[in-house]
Parts: sequence; C-alpha cells; structure tokens
Amino acid sequence: MLIGDVARRSGVSARMLRHYDSLGLVRPTGRSGAGYREYSDGDIRRIFHIESLRSLGLSLRDVKRALDDPAFAPAALVDDLMRRTRERIARETELLTRLQRIDAAEPSGWEDVLQVVALLQALGSESAGRRQRAALSAEVPVAALVEAALHETEPNVAGALQWALARSGDAGLAPLAEALASPSPEVRKRAVRCIAEIPEDAATVLLEGALTHADLAVRRHAALALGARGVPATVPTLIDMVVDESNDVDAADALSTVASDPAQAEAIAGELVHRLAHVTDSAARRRLAQSLAGIPGATADRALDELSRDEDRGVAVTAQYVRGLRAQ
Repeated sequence: MLIGDVARRSGVSARMLRHYDSLGLVRPTGRSGAGYREYSDGDIRRIFHIESLRSLGLSLRDVKRALDDPAFAPAALVDDLMRRTRERIARETELLTRLQRIDAAEPSGWEDVLQVVALLQALGSESAGRRQRAALSAEVPVAALVEAALHETEPNVAGALQWALARSGDAGLAPLAEALASPSPEVRKRAVRCIAEIPEDAATVLLEGALTHADLAVRRHAALALGARGVPATVPTLIDMVVDESNDVDAADALSTVASDPAQAEAIAGELVHRLAHVTDSAARRRLAQSLAGIPGATADRALDELSRDEDRGVAVTAQYVRGLRAQ
C-alpha cells in the first residue's frame, strides 16, 4: 500500500508517516512494480501500535523503545505516565480554579484582573505576613478566602482569614459546609471554626447540624459557638467537654450563656448535678462543681451547698469557693 493510501485509511498524515520513516519508527518494507516503496500489512499494524501508544502520552522516543526492545517492561513507564498525568491535571485544575475566582470577582477590565491575580498570588505566598495582608484586603474573592482558610496553618493568618469570611456574610457558607465532609480532620476543624465566626442565621443552622457530626472535634467546636449564641441543644456536649477537660473553661462560659434563660439554668444545673453523681474522677468532679459558678438559680445553690460538704476534699473546697463568689 502506497503512502497516500495508508494516510487515508489510517488517519495519519503523509507528512507524519514520513517523519516516522526518518526516525526509524516505521519504514515501508515493500516495493511496487514501478519501484515505489509500499507499506506491508505488518508495517500498517506497527503504525496503529504507534498511534495507540502515542494516545497514552508517550513520546516518539519512548514509543520506539517500547516497540523495538524485546526486554522492555511497561510497568515503570506506565507509572511515570500516571505521575505526569496527575501533575498536569493538578496544574490545569489550579488554573481553572484561579480563572473561576477571577470570574467570580466580575472584573471590569484588565486592571481588575491583574489586581485579583496579585491577591491570589499573595494568598499563596510563603510569607505569612503577605498572606495576612492579602486576607485583610477587601478585594479577595470569597472562594479564594475559603480555600486559603481551609489550608492555613499559621494562627494569625488563619484569624485574619476567618475575620474576612465573617465580614463577607453567608457567601462562604456553601463551600465551608462541603468542607465539613472533607476526609481531612484538619480541614473539617478549620471549616467549623470559620463557620463559627460568621454571625448570620444560616451559619447558626449549619452549626446546629454539625452538633451531630461524626467528628467529635467538629461537634465540640460547633457546641462552643452555639453555646455562645445561647442555643440549649449544646448543653450535653458542653458538659462532656467539662468532664473531659476539653476546652473546659470555654465550655463552662458557654453553659453560663445558655443559662441566662432561667428555665435553661435550672435544667443545666440539674444535668451538672446528675453528672457529679455519676463521675468518679476527682478532677472532673471539681471542674463540674466550678461550672456551677455561672449557673444561676436555686438548683445550683443547693448543689453547691451539698458539694461544700463532699467527702472529696478538693470538690468540697471548690464548692465553698464558688459559693463565696456567688455570695458577693
């Protein structure tokens, strides 16, 4: 078969077939009666093999090595191809994300585009100070703030990003809600912390849903935020935190906020008394007794009176101290 016929039937241009010939990849092995070089059936099969390997991303040099070396082992080459493909996808995904963020900023001209690009680059800087200054800018797209906040490890920068997200209202809640399902515990924790800083009602609803999250850290961060907002559903988790000495001071403060409602105060005091009766660890019982300091009402008063005579000296002294504070 002559080169023109091969090109038509294979879809490989005559120019490319000549290039393959010059590289020694595939050379016509036959001759026509008129002396023209012809491609044999074996040559055509090799052309299709070449095109198949090229479709996997192999270079022509690798293709030649794969076809000509009897000892060629494809596993290492395939692994390398997968690695390079993942890297290319990551680069293209990063580019797509950046373009989406620029589009979300609704730039009116190239100056606006360049400004957004500069801010995005600053958010990805190795300098914590530069990242923090970018976070405090009023021009950063919300999606970029969320992405940066979910991966920021420096506390000051994380705080600036949370502040910026809180200032943006509920615009960042959707991607933050998605991040609560992240396989990374750190990302989930950062997501709930960001949500906790957003004062909108929609954030409160999202945090209430997080009270039953499978991740204990998420549940506890949600409880602290909602307790500060006076949400009664947080009480069991907050008391658990006091018992477990997990942000117990903050948890006790949140309990006292919920207890600003007299009806809730009696219920919280009753639950604290119940826990005191069933917890045997001395330190945990002292923390529970101390938590009664911020709970107004007769139930807490009676509990502290009884605890001041507790057989555990540490609990008794704590209760006496708390009673003295409440009497002032």
